Amino acid sequence: AWRAAARRRRGGLLTAVGLSAAAATLVLAQPAAADGLDWVEAAHLLLFFLLFGWVSAGCFTALAGYLSLRRGDAFALRADELLADGHAHSSGDGTRARVALAMPICNEDMDAVFAGLRETLESLRATGRDADFDLFILSDSSDPALRAAELRAWRELRAVMGPELGERIYYRHRRRRTKRKAGNVADFCRRWGALYRYMVVLDADSVMSGECLVKMQALMEQHPRVGILQTQPVARGHDTLHARAQQFLGRVAAPLFGAGLRCWQLGESHYWGHNAMLRIEPFMKHCALAPLPRRGGLGGEILSHDFVEAALMRRAGYEVWLVDLPGSFEQPPAHLLDELQRDRRWCQGNLQNAWLVAEPGFAAVHRAMFVSGALSYVASPLWLAFMALGVLSADDGATHVFSGAPVLWVLTLAMLAAPRVLGVALILRRGQAAEFGGAAKLVAGSLLEALLSALQAPLRMLAHTVFVLGALTGLKLDWKSPSRDAVALRWGDAARRFGPWALPAAAVAYFAQVPTLAPVWLPLLLAVPLAVWTSRPEVGAWLRRRGIWLTPDEAHL
Repeated sequence: AWRAAARRRRGGLLTAVGLSAAAATLVLAQPAAADGLDWVEAAHLLLFFLLFGWVSAGCFTALAGYLSLRRGDAFALRADELLADGHAHSSGDGTRARVALAMPICNEDMDAVFAGLRETLESLRATGRDADFDLFILSDSSDPALRAAELRAWRELRAVMGPELGERIYYRHRRRRTKRKAGNVADFCRRWGALYRYMVVLDADSVMSGECLVKMQALMEQHPRVGILQTQPVARGHDTLHARAQQFLGRVAAPLFGAGLRCWQLGESHYWGHNAMLRIEPFMKHCALAPLPRRGGLGGEILSHDFVEAALMRRAGYEVWLVDLPGSFEQPPAHLLDELQRDRRWCQGNLQNAWLVAEPGFAAVHRAMFVSGALSYVASPLWLAFMALGVLSADDGATHVFSGAPVLWVLTLAMLAAPRVLGVALILRRGQAAEFGGAAKLVAGSLLEALLSALQAPLRMLAHTVFVLGALTGLKLDWKSPSRDAVALRWGDAARRFGPWALPAAAVAYFAQVPTLAPVWLPLLLAVPLAVWTSRPEVGAWLRRRGIWLTPDEAHL
C-alpha cells in the first residue's frame, strides 16, 4: 500500500514544483517577451526556472511535513506499531537478534568520543535489554600517540561499564586503511558480520539512547523486509553561536523537513551513514562498492557511500525507512569553517553520485536523490550565474535581478521563510513553546537565526561554488580547518580562508552598483569578523543565559 501512496505523493510534488516554477518564470519573462529574448535573457529565465523549482521543492516538503506531523501518516513506519510487549528479542525460530554497535574513528578527540559512547551504553544498560548489544570501536587512526590514547580510553570504558557489559566492548585498529569509512565498515562485516543480525553505524560524534536502540531492534524484527532503518539525528553539543543556531534550527524546522522526506520517500528513503540500523546479511551481500571508473575529482572511491548503499539495498528488494524516533543525536560543526570543511567532502561525494543516475535497477526515487544531492551544491554556482545574467540583461545595468517583477522577490523569500514559520506555528499549536524559553523567545530566536542564516548564505554560496569547480576540474583545493580542539576561530585562520573573498565583493560593490545585490556582497566584505564572531562560545553562552535559542534538552535541565 505504501508504494501506491508514494507514487501519488511524488506525482503531486512534481506537479506542484513544475507548475509553480513555470508560473513564476512566465511572470519574470513578461517584461522582455514583447521585444523578444536574446540569449542572455533566455539563459537567465532557464536558470530562474531551475532555481525557483529548487526553492519550491523545499517549501512543499516542509509543508507536507507540517501536515504529516499534525495529522499523522497512515503509511509511515512508526514505533507505536510495535508488538504488545513493545520490544522484540528473537525471531520466530528463537534465535537472538544480536546487534553490533560499530563506530569507525580516525584521529578523533578521545575525550569526546568515549564520553558519547559511555552515555549511549549507560542508557542502553538502563533499559535492561543490553544483552543483545555489543560495541566495536573500529580505528583507522594513523597517529601512534592517538592509537595509544584510544587503547587507554577503551580499557577505561570496559572497566567503568563493569564485567558483563565491558567484556562486550571491542577495539580493532586497521593497519591497512582502504576506502575510508566505507572500507572500515566493510572490514568489520567481513570479520564479524556473520555473528550479528543487525549493525548500528555510529559516527564519532553520535550518541543514541538505549530506548531508541531497543525500539529500532524491535521494528527490524517486526518488519523483516526492512534493510535499513534510519533515524533523524538531532544536533547538540557545542555552545558557539554558530552551533547553537544550528541546534535551534534543527529543533524548529528540521522536524518538518524530516517528516516531509518520510512523506515522499516512505520505504525508499535516505541512509545518512550513521545513527541507523542495518540488516547485515543483505548489506554484506548487496551493498559492496566498487570505485567509479573515471579520473579526476569525480572518479575513484565513492565518498557519499551511504546514498548508494541505500539504493543498492532497495534494488535488492529490501525497504529503507526514515523513522521518527527520539534519542538520536549528533554534534553540529562548531563554526563556519568546520561546516564548510565537511561540505567540501559532501559536495564531491554528491557530484560523484550523479554518475549513478542511470545505474540499472535503482528505484526512481533514489535516482532523484542522486540528482537532488548534486543540485544542493550545483545550485550555488547557478545562483551566481543567475545574478550575473540578471545584471547583464537589465536595461540600465542597475536594476535588481528580478527586473520588472518585484513580487517574485517577495514570493521567493516567503518560500525560504516558510519552513521556519511552519515550525514555530507547530510548536505553538502543540503547546511546546515553554521548552524553547516561551513564545516570545521562540519567535525572537527564529528571527535572529533567519538573520544569521541570511548573512552566512553568500559565504556558503561562494564556498560551494569553489567546491563544485574543484570537483569538476579535478583540482586539488586546500581547505583545511583548524583542530577540533580550537573551538573558537583565530583571526589569522579566518583571514587566510575568508579574507580573499572581500576583493571580488568590493569590486562588485564598486563597479556593478546594483543596490539589491548588497545582501550578497556586504556579508562577503564582513566574512572574516562574521566567521570569528559566530565561533565564540561566550556569545552562544550569553544567548543561552537569556533564553534565546533554547532547546528542549536545555529547558529540562
